[in-house]
Amino acid sequence: MTTAGVVVRTRGWRLLRGVVAMGAFALPVLVLGFAVRQQFDPLIDVDNSAIARATSFSVRHGLVTALEVVQAISQPVCVYAVSLGVVIWAWRAKKLKGRALWAGVTMMVGWAIGAGSKLVVQRERPIVDDSVPHVQGYSFPSGHALNITLAASVMVFLLWPLLSVAGRRIGIAVAALVVVAVGLDRIFIGAHFPSDVVAGFILGVGIVYSSWIGFIGKTAATSSPGPSHPA
Repeated sequence: MTTAGVVVRTRGWRLLRGVVAMGAFALPVLVLGFAVRQQFDPLIDVDNSAIARATSFSVRHGLVTALEVVQAISQPVCVYAVSLGVVIWAWRAKKLKGRALWAGVTMMVGWAIGAGSKLVVQRERPIVDDSVPHVQGYSFPSGHALNITLAASVMVFLLWPLLSVAGRRIGIAVAALVVVAVGLDRIFIGAHFPSDVVAGFILGVGIVYSSWIGFIGKTAATSSPGPSHPA
């Protein structure tokens, strides 16, 4: 087999692995979306009860203002403005061209997938107390949860070869903390049901992981001065 043939075959297997991985991550999101569309009572009851308790807690303990701040700074526009700045820095200053290109495309495609998913499910936002600001638009999946998961995960993959062992652990911990904080913010401010947030988390991780193994692969020697994959 010629070198070109080997390259084509290798890329084909990578794409196939990416598609299979995306299917595995998409399945639970599809199940949740179907349950939401069909108004599956056990799920709806849990979601409504959780939102009522969470928003009541936020109002009772004076957390609404702080939650609004988290909501504002975790807007996808803000998150991606910062993330794309890091991507450009990694491309130009650290010569991680392959990773940087992958990172930018993955985040923008993921953002579009999230927006499209909302139009498919068309779930209304939670009905909350007047003391809690009401958010416009559809609810499933949570755009904040999906996009912060996308951006945080992409940043870890992008910067991995530049980090020490301790730096990698810190990076993963910080990314996880930020993702969880934004997810909880969406629930406690009454912007999303818990199932919306869970779907956003799963879809975000699925897009990043599937994109990585589909287009970069488990090894990424080009444009990477260090270890090529989080392990």
